[in-house]
Amino acid sequence: MNFASVQRMSAMCGTAVPAWMGKLFEGLDEHPAARQLVAATLAAELCRKLYAGDVRQFHFYTLNRAELSYAICHLLGLRPKVGAELVAA
Repeated sequence: MNFASVQRMSAMCGTAVPAWMGKLFEGLDEHPAARQLVAATLAAELCRKLYAGDVRQFHFYTLNRAELSYAICHLLGLRPKVGAELVAA
């Protein structure tokens, strides 16, 4: 949800963030709710593409922002089972 953090993490890993991704977050520095929507949608779309390429396991680093993982899973069609309790880690 913080694009500057994504760029720093990417640099530490020796990778680069595509310019098109940066453009999605331009102008959203003062709009955290909009950033979260963009981040969740982007992550879900990337997961869909990876799944289409036979990737079947995903791990999300959301830095203790469970709502982001929840939103991504929801966008991917994953829902809690009816009657199941959510347990905080």
